Amino acid sequence: MSITGYLMRELMREFTSKTREFYEFVIPPVDMYEDGSDLVVVADMPGFKKEDIVIRVSGNVLSIRASRERLEPTGIVYWQQRPLKIDKKIPLPFSVAEEDVKATYKEGMLEIRVPLKGAVKIE
Repeated sequence: MSITGYLMRELMREFTSKTREFYEFVIPPVDMYEDGSDLVVVADMPGFKKEDIVIRVSGNVLSIRASRERLEPTGIVYWQQRPLKIDKKIPLPFSVAEEDVKATYKEGMLEIRVPLKGAVKIE
């Protein structure tokens, strides 16, 4: 391998490491909206297993944590950005009791529903 090829490979490895750190910081992307009498938080979390996701609520902060194993490819790796871990803190517009929170995980989408106390949908 030429010195240029070696340097490019090392540069890409360092760049890939930094981009993974960036994605672990900003991911998962989250939507939050009201649906009837629920506050709904939806997070994109493809590649994580349901049993590896931990959701906690403390006051008005929703915490989503997850981790997964690194896939070890057999060939040359050109790019690796998918996060290996997630530790996201999401401020909620009000305090929540953990027992009120309901969550489902399907096809890489985590949906968390929190009832809005005293909210009534008016037709």
